Amino acid sequence: MTQDEKYMKEAIKQAKKAYKIDEVPIGCVIVQNDRIIARGYNRRNIDKNTLSHAELNAIKKASRKTGDWRLEDCTMYITLEPCQMCAGAIVQCRMGRVVIGAMNAKAGCAGSVLNILQMPQFNHQVEMETGVLEEECSTMLSQFFRELREKKKQQQL
Repeated sequence: MTQDEKYMKEAIKQAKKAYKIDEVPIGCVIVQNDRIIARGYNRRNIDKNTLSHAELNAIKKASRKTGDWRLEDCTMYITLEPCQMCAGAIVQCRMGRVVIGAMNAKAGCAGSVLNILQMPQFNHQVEMETGVLEEECSTMLSQFFRELREKKKQQQL
């Protein structure tokens, strides 16, 4: 198992926490000096807050832990390609590297729809790796949405 796979497994554990509370199963960990310093998972519905994405929750905790808003020497492991809001926050906090599990063809902003993480117009570009444990990340999301559609269908009966 590679280092990236090891930490992506930890992000998947966070995604499973979201799954258990009926949130879209997206999980994230932030690593500094080969140590997890922050964890996050989706909590939008629970918190009733648009901003409660896995990445933003983890960035907030990492900044608190390091005592700095700059996270240049950190790596973020995220189970799904970040949206435009999270990609912007990743650039703003100067994240050094991002490792992504599954890509998001409909809303991803690390290469699918846009690539905010590596736009040369910005003063910071993020090193990026994609497809780490992609099948596991993708399968969990597909299963979640399949179950959600089934629940909605049952409610309509």
